[in-house]
Amino acid sequence: MTMSRKEKIELFRNGHAQVVAALREFPKESWQYRPGPGKWTIHEIIIHLADSEANAYGRCRMCIGQPGGLLMAYDQDMWAEKLNYHSQSIDTALALFGALRQSTWELIRDLPNELWSNAATHPEHSSYTLDRWLDIYSNHPVKHVAQMRRNYEQWKSSK
Repeated sequence: MTMSRKEKIELFRNGHAQVVAALREFPKESWQYRPGPGKWTIHEIIIHLADSEANAYGRCRMCIGQPGGLLMAYDQDMWAEKLNYHSQSIDTALALFGALRQSTWELIRDLPNELWSNAATHPEHSSYTLDRWLDIYSNHPVKHVAQMRRNYEQWKSSK
């Protein structure tokens, strides 16, 4: 079933709360567990969510305020490694993720219909409209919560 834009905006709004609620399910000692080579720990996922949200914040504003502008691509795996995600504060990342998401939700909740077709240029996507942006970022925390649950289940099985 396809979600309406209004439903996606509500899913976007609740993303931070979903992540925070999920984290309560996992003991902190499981947050460093790496389920395999090239796989992220729960800690790394949390830091990634903050970095991704910072990019989402800018991309949304570029689509609205400067249609046709250029968006930056980034290598999320390289960021996790080069930015030493395990050395970064989970509390700071969660606060940043929440603040950025709240600010963007306040911006998009009442946008006029005609702005949703605004597009910016992304080096990895042929068409990057604001609607496409919402499709990506409304569901982003949901996907990572599922990933964290898989990590936790594997961690439990390994004990």
